[in-house]
Amino acid sequence: MVSRVIPVEPFDLVVFGGTGDLAQRKILPGLLRRFTDGQMPPDSRVIAVARSDMDSASFRARVARAIAETVPDSHRDAGSERAFLERIDYVMVDATGEAGWRDLAAALRPDVVRAVYFSVAPALFGPIAEGLHRHEIARADCRIVVEKPFGQDLDSARALNATLAAHFDEKQIYRIDHYLGKETVQNLMAVRFANILFEPLWNAQFVDHVQITVAETVGIEGRAGYYDAAGAMRDMVQNHLMQLLCLIAMEPPYRFDPEAVRDEKLKVIHALDPVAPGDIVRGQYNAGNGQPGYRDECGDPDSLTESYIALKLHISNWRWKGTPFYLRTGKRLRARASEIAVTFKEPPHSIFGEGERWKENTLVIRVQPNEGITLNVMIKEPGPGGMRLVDVPLDMTFAEALGAGGRDIPDAYERLIMDVIRGNQTLFMRGDEVEAAWAWTDPIIAAWQAREDRPQPYEPGSAGPEDALMLVHRDGRRWREISP
Repeated sequence: MVSRVIPVEPFDLVVFGGTGDLAQRKILPGLLRRFTDGQMPPDSRVIAVARSDMDSASFRARVARAIAETVPDSHRDAGSERAFLERIDYVMVDATGEAGWRDLAAALRPDVVRAVYFSVAPALFGPIAEGLHRHEIARADCRIVVEKPFGQDLDSARALNATLAAHFDEKQIYRIDHYLGKETVQNLMAVRFANILFEPLWNAQFVDHVQITVAETVGIEGRAGYYDAAGAMRDMVQNHLMQLLCLIAMEPPYRFDPEAVRDEKLKVIHALDPVAPGDIVRGQYNAGNGQPGYRDECGDPDSLTESYIALKLHISNWRWKGTPFYLRTGKRLRARASEIAVTFKEPPHSIFGEGERWKENTLVIRVQPNEGITLNVMIKEPGPGGMRLVDVPLDMTFAEALGAGGRDIPDAYERLIMDVIRGNQTLFMRGDEVEAAWAWTDPIIAAWQAREDRPQPYEPGSAGPEDALMLVHRDGRRWREISP
């Protein structure tokens, strides 16, 4: 197998919010891995920006501590770390004022790729965008990376897009969703469009249903201020699960091109039917197993925010009409697992007799942990005694299949940041895509708020509320077991 890595040009990456948790635990350690693997040119630099008063040496020491806490010893190389830290500078900037902007402008080079990462609260996007232009930091080829949340509803998403559009062209804006950087998620397109095996079967004629699951074992963990205003629908379904749904359901793009891929994803969102109240189950975890309940953590004994949600969706187009898509996500569940399961219909006639146990073929795409793809097929059970069928998995775990020689699968942030530097927007959301997702989501939230629906309690360590099981059972189907 011959692989080709698209080279990366030297760059200056400015990280606003450089002292924050995301920068310290994901962005900077991810860049270190790319540097160690030789994919970050040695003359590239990272300029961290924050309001804290410190010099570059103090900031490098802080990054070194973060690396020691987040990067396993087996993946560390002292020489590479020293060389990487030498390429990090720090500039103190007041994003809402004038202090530090001239120093930032002076620190940047004119002859390299320039990217700016907004690792800050959305309220600072506007002031930072304005400051970049006022001080002539944002050139016509400058790229900006914007973290979620991309608004709280359709109106705020439109306002946020308008704020960014006032200073940047859409081709300069990279709205990052780390789920799209995961190896398995990208392999969805390879499995579908690089193999004749699946695409002819990828439609309502052969697919019985699709399940998308993102389960977490943790609670809201110090994010009460944000999460209680968002809930599982805004925090997970409107972005992460919606993106997985689009990649599963979209039509083949005319080529692997950023605009072509995003055009097809947008068509899926426009084709989504409204969701009936009976096709939604919301839940909220109780206290148990020595852990506090959701309301204890958020500090509101009357909170109606869901920490779990399950939905049954339909897509009204020729490919998927009549095939249900079941989505679920929640916190404090039995196991941490993210997967997409495409279950195919049974053969129209069995030649093996009515008494023979049958199980549908299911293609399971594991996003995390243990990224990989499994196809469950029926074969003859070995041994004498007649034709007895047994279900077996054809398994391809990426770490085993592609990790020879100690090669690791890059973290999602590593891949996406390098795509920004390359100028590749394929795995980033476009403004109209974000707004279309909110246009579908808002009426669902407004409806349950108008009804004053209360989320159903569920026990921590369970699979979620009982009614979520019935959402699938009443159709004669079952949720896949949540397992690590």
